[in-house]
Order: sequence, then structure tokens, then C-alpha cells
Amino acid sequence: MADRAGEASVVADRRRVALIGVPGLEWSDLDETRTPHLWRLVGQGASGSLSTRTVPPPDRGITCPASGWLTVSAGQRAGTEGKGCQAAPVPRADGESATVPGWDALAAYQAETGYDARIGTLGQAVAHGGGKVAAIGPGAALAAADKTGNITKYSPTLDGLGDPTAYDLIVFEAADLADAWQRQPLDEYGVPAALPAAARRAAVSQADRQIGALIGRLPATTTVLVAGVSDVTPNAHLHVAIAAGPSPDGRPYRQGRLTATSTRQDGLVAITDLTATTIQLLGLPAAREVVGRPWQAGGPAPAAPSETVTELADADLASQVLREVRGPFFTVLVTVQLLFYAFAALALRRRTRIPATPPTPGKSRGSGAHAGTDGTAARPEGHGTDAHPGPSGTNAPAGLPGDGQPGTADAGEQPGIPDASGQPDTPSAGGQPGTPDAGGQPGIPGAGAHAGAFGMGAHAGAFGAGAHGREAAGASRLLTAVQIVAVVSGAIAVSTFLAQLVPWWTFPVPMLSVIVTILAIAGLITALAFAGPWRAHVLGPLTAVAAITSIALLLDVMTGSKLQVNAVTGYEPVTGGRFYGFSNIAFAVYATGTILGLAGVAQWLLRRNVSRGVVVALCGVYGAFAIFADGWPSWGADFGGVPAFVVGLAVFLILLSGKRVSPLRLLLVGLAGAVIVGVLSLVDWLRPETQRTHLGNFVQQIIDGQAWTVIGRKFGAMIGVTVGNWSLTLLSLVALAFLFLVLARPSRWGASSLGQAYHLAPTLRAGLFGALTCAFVGFLMNDSGIAIPAMALTVAVPLTLAACVRALQLAMPTPPAPRSERAEPRRAGA
Repeated sequence: MADRAGEASVVADRRRVALIGVPGLEWSDLDETRTPHLWRLVGQGASGSLSTRTVPPPDRGITCPASGWLTVSAGQRAGTEGKGCQAAPVPRADGESATVPGWDALAAYQAETGYDARIGTLGQAVAHGGGKVAAIGPGAALAAADKTGNITKYSPTLDGLGDPTAYDLIVFEAADLADAWQRQPLDEYGVPAALPAAARRAAVSQADRQIGALIGRLPATTTVLVAGVSDVTPNAHLHVAIAAGPSPDGRPYRQGRLTATSTRQDGLVAITDLTATTIQLLGLPAAREVVGRPWQAGGPAPAAPSETVTELADADLASQVLREVRGPFFTVLVTVQLLFYAFAALALRRRTRIPATPPTPGKSRGSGAHAGTDGTAARPEGHGTDAHPGPSGTNAPAGLPGDGQPGTADAGEQPGIPDASGQPDTPSAGGQPGTPDAGGQPGIPGAGAHAGAFGMGAHAGAFGAGAHGREAAGASRLLTAVQIVAVVSGAIAVSTFLAQLVPWWTFPVPMLSVIVTILAIAGLITALAFAGPWRAHVLGPLTAVAAITSIALLLDVMTGSKLQVNAVTGYEPVTGGRFYGFSNIAFAVYATGTILGLAGVAQWLLRRNVSRGVVVALCGVYGAFAIFADGWPSWGADFGGVPAFVVGLAVFLILLSGKRVSPLRLLLVGLAGAVIVGVLSLVDWLRPETQRTHLGNFVQQIIDGQAWTVIGRKFGAMIGVTVGNWSLTLLSLVALAFLFLVLARPSRWGASSLGQAYHLAPTLRAGLFGALTCAFVGFLMNDSGIAIPAMALTVAVPLTLAACVRALQLAMPTPPAPRSERAEPRRAGA
């Protein structure tokens, strides 16, 4: 009772809120002449784009007007049962009050949606606080009703409101757009067709006049919230959000951007935030059922309302273009990746069919300078060129170590022959020859290398003369092309995020624009990968691309995740699944880039005789920071990614240290990952409720007994994505098949090039297995399902291919023995 009295005294301060919902209102609808009242509010208050994602109707990803209003009522995603967009039920009047018909059925249906929304939360909070609520229009009645479906004051029109000063909360539905939309022909899903432009403009003008009439009757101390609470189009859009009048601290909302801790994006708020904002403005305690966060002032906006309207309309345009290009983009990505894997497999097969050619007779194996693959003279030994005469570096030895074939000693066993970096041979990592590599196999102390133009050296007589020489030279050029395209392919994933630095959605042909932009950025990253002396190393280009991937996404998430908003592989504000931190796809790309990048750095350090223990420690420090950034609520806020990242990094570090990964170690690491994400979630939960992320919210859901609802919804989403997105599933299977059946196994379809790369750069094994483990655990832990391993493999497999090609270029083939002469026939008895 004391709490209830305290709440009543707060509401007694007569804080007033007018919540004006205009279903379907978009920023492109506003015009200084046609909508003068809305235009004036933009100049007086704070504005933003409103994501209205609720529970959509079957087979359509839109928000129906009734669902939007129910979501405002609950502060959680809600919806209505059945096909299409049903009109809000007309309340049954009982004097001034009214009751929403079918309320119990609406409340019961929410338990089946996976969100378990508690409709009536907003109206009940005001009633418990001793306040009075008025609703104008059927949709407004859904938002204003208490948990029994009752509304204190209901009127179908503004004329029946009476004195507005009698109410703490007025919910007003300007339904002109929605009413006009409902009269349109229905499609096969029961959703009305889009309004003609003229009809839409007329409806918006009428809604503006009604809004002006209401505002003209309100006390000057009333806070006005305007929201386009739903779609009235066949496709989802971002909508109008405006706050004008007194803010929670009593000062007026200043002209500028709206934001909320639920989105952390300037100029972007969510429909569930509208409920939290109303409750806060009325001075009421926050309701646990409400998942949104109050609107608050963001950054400054342009002085002229026209510029604000244009910028926010552009944000919706970006979301629409993204919806149009995302599907085709992934189709193109998957198709090109599959074709590239086929091309690379054929290129490797061609290489295995070219026999080695012995040195030209009469030439000493120790003679003179040697021509590079581009026909120029090679530089001296130790400068990334072949200083040791011999056959072309494009052919692998007949007996590669670890490929199960007999052969001769490799180049690493000869003193003074360059290692994989093009430098003279040094002992293996740790300073001792034959030290086990990261996979627990005997190390090869600097397997032989012959580097040329891209570190690909060749003896002048290696290619010989005639058809065979031309064929070998062609194979060399083909491998170089495969390596370059592989590096470009590995850079595509991070380029999809960096492409947000360019407003490609404003260009005339958006699909072509986004592809060209992404390819251009990937090309720049590839140029950097081949720009320095690291290009001669087996892991040089891989390390460069992986490091750029890791650092770019790390910096992005530390500065607000701007690159992920509306990226083709990021999150869509319209969908409203996530607004900040690491999305699941971004996590997959980030974690893969981090682990592979650490593998490349570790190889570089080990080749410089840095002790293995120090290398493992350094990689562990950066890896731990990368995991912290992924899970910290103020940065990545990634619940499912942290355990996966911990396990993947641990596998990498265990293999890097020369130990084996046992089931017990995996179990302990998995428990450590669970503990880490549990601690981060608990720390987040201890913060004020309005500042929590979904990590802290999950702790509260465990306390409230709603955790299994969340887990069930996410598990269902994971299964749905995996089964429904056959293209990404196919890409994942083909990428794994290419990795293990083409690169890792000697056969007529490919050489054991992965084994050769492991011997020249042993840390690649640890990095690759760590990245694959992370992707697999991430697949099990997140609701994006197959999308996580698909994007991880899109980074890992092409970069591994580039390393394998480099290993083949550095390999010294074993020349075939001279053919023996035919024996002279013997006489019997001789």
C-alpha cells in the first residue's frame, strides 16, 4: 500500500503525456505545406526513425496496425492471430469507459508467439499510479487498456474527449492512413496493396489536421509523442518518431536526434521504447515486462526541419534498398564462391599433372643468377627471390612430408636454403630442430623456399623450352591468379561492412553499386596484402587480410557499430533484431579474422626465434581482449558468441603450444566460456534497469521464469535458418569439402597442398582448427544457425587456399630420374 501511495503521489504532480499514433506514417510523408503541424513539431523537438517490428502475420514481415498498438500496450513484441492484418476491434462502451472485445483471447495468443508479451502493461501501470487514461480510436484502446481490457475513458473521435486536463495519458489514433489502406485489395496473404500516391498524401494531410486539433487543446506542459506505430504497405519501413515538450527531467526536448539505450544509434528508436518512454515521462516505476528503454536526446540535428526530414527519409531509403539487394547479394556471393572453388580445384588438378623437368644439361646447380617468373633476373638470396638453382617453385615435391608418399629429403634439410619467408633457414619454433608443430607433428625446420615476383622464384631452365615449358609457365600464372582471387574472396566479408562508409544506396543502380563498392574495397585490402615484403610468406596475405578484418570490426564495435547498420551482412533496423554490438554474422567474421590473424603473427614471431611460451602468451592476451570486446555490454554485448570464441581461441592456443586437444580440455574450456558470459551478464544485470542490454535482461528472465521461452524461440530460429537457407547450407558443405577433400588430401583432384602449407607454416593448423571450432560452437549457440559457419568459412577457406597456393609456389619438386638405357641382349650361356 505504501508503494501504491508513493506512485499516486508521483502521478499527482500532473505530468501529462499525449501519445499520438499514426499507423504507417513515414518521414517521406512529411511536407511543410501538407503537414504543417508535424513539420512544426520536428522543428521544436527531437526526431528519429522508429523501428516498428512486432509479431508479423504469417509469411509477411510487416507490422499490422493492431499489432503495433498491442506492442505499445505490452512494451514487448505482440501480434494478432490469423492471416493478414485484421482491424482493431471496436470497444464496447459502458458510459465513458469501455472494454476491448476478445481481450482474453488476445492475451492468451501472446504466449504462443515466443515473446510472451503481457498486453495491458501500460494502462495498468498508469492505473496503479493513480492516473487516468483516455483513448481515442479503436487502435488507441488496445494500447491504453489495462490488463483486463478496460479503458477508463474511451471515445471513437476527438470530439468526445471532453476536457483533456482531466487525464494523465491520452492515447490518440490518427487512423486515416490505416483506414485508407484497409480499403485496398488484398493479396494472397490477406495484406492490402499499397496506397496510390494521391490517396496517401490526402490521408496524411487529414491525419495532420487531426493532430493539430488535439495539440491545440492540450495544456502547454503536456509532452507530445508522435509515432508511426505500424506499416500500411506490403513491405516494412522505418517510421516517424517525434518527442516535443517537457522531457523526464522537466526541460523541453531540444531540437535534435532521438536515441535510446536499446538501439545506441543516433536517430533510431524502437516501438517497445515508446512504452518505456511514456511510463518514465509519467514518473512511474519501470515495468519489468517492458523490454524497451526510454527515448532520450541524441546528437544535434540540422537547424532546418527540411534537412532533418530528408536525412531520416534517407535512412528509410537505405533500409528499403538493403531489403531489395540483400537476397540477390547472397545469391551472387554463394554462386561466385561455388564457382571459384570449382575453378581452384581444377587449377590445382592441372598443376599436379605437370611433371617436373630436370635442370638443363650442362648447367651447374650452383651457377649464377636465376630468372624470376616474370622473366626478370631474380634478386640474391634472402631478398624474397630464389637464390638456389632448381626446378620451378610451382611444382610440389614428389614426396611431400606428411602426404603419405615416399620422397626425398625436403629443402629444409639442406643448409642455407631459404625458408617459407625467403630467408635463410633457421631452427624451428622454440629454437630446436624437429620441435613438434602446432598440431603435435614433428616440425620441419624451415622447409625450402624459392620466392619470386610474388615470392615465386624459378630457375631459368626450370620451365625449359618447348610445349612443356609453356605449360609449366601457364600453370604458374594460373596459381598466381588463384592466389590473388582467393585473397580478394577472403576480404569480401569485412568489405561488406566497410562499404557502409560509402552511401551506395543513393546511387542509381543499388545492386550494382553495392557489389562494385564491396569489390573495390576488397581490392584495396588485397593490394595491401601484397604490397609489402610479407607477400613472400606463406601466411603473409592471410595475416594481412585477417588482421584488417579483426581490427576494423573491433574498432567499429568500440565506437558504436555504425558499420553494421544496414550493411548487407549486418543488421537491419527495420527488422529490429539487433541495433548495436556484434551481430551474429559480424561475430563470425570477427572471430575468424582474429584467430587466423593471430596464427599468422605467431608464425612470424616463431620464425624470429621468439620462444613458444612468449608467443602463446602474446596471442592469449590479444585473444582475451578480443573476447572481452565481443562480450562487454558497452561494446559487443554478444551473449552466444563469447562461449564459442573462448572455445575456438582455446583450441588455437592449445595447438599452438604443441599440446593435443583432449575431451577433458574441451570440457574445461567450455565451462570457462559459460562462466565468462555468466559473469558479464551478471555485471550487466547489476546496472540500472534502463541501462541493461540483453545480457542483463536474460538474467532477469531467468529470475522471472521466462528464460526457456527465449531459449525456445532462439533454438527455433536457428533450426529455421539452417533448414530454410539452403544456399548458405550448400556453401558451408562445399567449402568444407573443398578444404578437406581438395586441399587436405592428395588425390587426382588435388595435391596435399594443405599439408605442405602446414609444414612451411605450422601455426596455420592451429589457427584453422581454432577458427572452425569457433564457427561450429557459434552455430550451436546462436539463432542465426548456418549463417555463422557459412560466413566464417567465407573468410577462412579462401585465405587458407591462398596460403596453400603460396606453399606450392615455394615447394621444390623432385626431378624425375634419368631414364635407363635399354639393356643389350645377351647370348644364351654367355
